[in-house]
Amino acid sequence: MKKFKFTIQGNEYDVEVLKFEDNIAKVEVNGTHYSVEVHKEIKQTKTPVLVRQEVPSPKRSEIKIKKSIGATQIKAPLPGNIMQVFVKTGDEVKKGDKLLMYEAMKMENTILAEKEGQIAAVKVQQGDSMLEGDVLIEIS
Repeated sequence: MKKFKFTIQGNEYDVEVLKFEDNIAKVEVNGTHYSVEVHKEIKQTKTPVLVRQEVPSPKRSEIKIKKSIGATQIKAPLPGNIMQVFVKTGDEVKKGDKLLMYEAMKMENTILAEKEGQIAAVKVQQGDSMLEGDVLIEIS
């Protein structure tokens, strides 16, 4: 906080004020720590001191992992038009397989399988228009 050099009865002291709260000062004098009571009038501040409660961190056993139940929905990332569908209901797919191609913002985009599984439902066909967030395909 602040450093001072005092001379008392011919002796020099290096004093560092570490912390000052209410009328108690934590100081270090020549490497030794002291708590010093300061005699002064304590003025009430208009600004309240906020003390936050410690938020307990969850224990490892309390953390629950969501497991996917049922079909995974493949949704449209952007509005556009379906150009080509590469799969049909009942097909087996692996992660990364092409599912469909669509045109959005004058660009051709391919949607790939997010996981391995079987095609549960194909909700679109070639020539359909789609909006952002529409379900295109379900993989179980």
